[in-house]
Amino acid sequence: MKGVAGLASRAAIYVRVSTARQVEPPLSIPDQKKQAEAFCVLKGYHVVEIFEERGASAVTDRRPQFRRMMEMASWTPAPFDLIIVHSYSRFFRDQFELEANIRALAKNGVKLVSITQMIGDDPMAEMMRHIIGLFDEYQSKETGKHVRRAQRENARQGFWNGSVPPVGYRAVVVEKRGLASKRRLEIDPLHADTIRLIYRLSLGRGGPGPLGVARIAAYLNDRKIPASGGGYWGLAAVYRVLRRRLYTGELVYDSRGLAAQAGAKDEIIRTAVPPIIDCETFDAVQALLDRRGGISLRVPGRRTQYLLKDLVYCGKCGARLYGAVGGSGYKSYVCVSVRARGVISGVGDGVFRGGACPTPECGVAGGHRVHRYGGVCTLQP
Repeated sequence: MKGVAGLASRAAIYVRVSTARQVEPPLSIPDQKKQAEAFCVLKGYHVVEIFEERGASAVTDRRPQFRRMMEMASWTPAPFDLIIVHSYSRFFRDQFELEANIRALAKNGVKLVSITQMIGDDPMAEMMRHIIGLFDEYQSKETGKHVRRAQRENARQGFWNGSVPPVGYRAVVVEKRGLASKRRLEIDPLHADTIRLIYRLSLGRGGPGPLGVARIAAYLNDRKIPASGGGYWGLAAVYRVLRRRLYTGELVYDSRGLAAQAGAKDEIIRTAVPPIIDCETFDAVQALLDRRGGISLRVPGRRTQYLLKDLVYCGKCGARLYGAVGGSGYKSYVCVSVRARGVISGVGDGVFRGGACPTPECGVAGGHRVHRYGGVCTLQP
């Protein structure tokens, strides 16, 4: 297959694993890449990009690399002609979404190719792809059903089902059953004091306060108190800590959150873990948060329209910029990743990515700088 002006087709490789069990061939990331690259060499395709998705389900499109790939595929002109996958199930396990995305790609001249399911391009091949997609969707639902049943039993026995435990705890292996390692939660002395500090700051006990979520995040980050994994504390992370009943010693398991909604309380499994916070402190924080309402990045009482909403991204980290109004009423675009750490003044230049540049005298598509104040194009490609 030849691309533009008779040149070899440009290929993007997309590889994905959804669980730790897929680290070995034939589903591991390195093995998928190796097979895809060998396929491209055999076909004479030029690989221009490799998208690696780790620990992401193919049932939805909530996958960062998948979204980045689909966004790039929508550019005019597209930076690649083909998307190479190990199988259609690596791309999507929902038949409707699979076909919708294939058609979206085709509209911009991009084709999806499965190296293990070469079925051609005729009407019969399209029907076969529909059948494969339906089977992948059915298999995904059946697998999910069996996994949830096993996880419920695991929870009943007091074992930890998750991968990364909540900050303040660590998961330790307590027994082996065949190849499976059974783990329980125990207090992590490295972070447990941080959890207690967050609750004290919220209530104003023994220090500044009472502090809101944003000020708690800023307090921790200013003092270089690390979050789980050594990163910064974000607003959402602090809020989750303050709302998590687990810290009182009660681990609640409901695999999809549906049991509580349906009133099926017998499906919700509660087990005991070592407590970090006493129930009285937890309840006091809940009452305080309920009075304040949820966290928000907006300035209360102000509603402002921002023309570049969802169109500008931070020039440093690539995160989305959002509109903000300072205390003096000055409007600007702020990096959401900086604001999420509780830093109010994290304003920087951004990159406009959505179609034609909004500055009338420019009109050039994509890639231009957007000044941090007012969203004016600086005409710098």
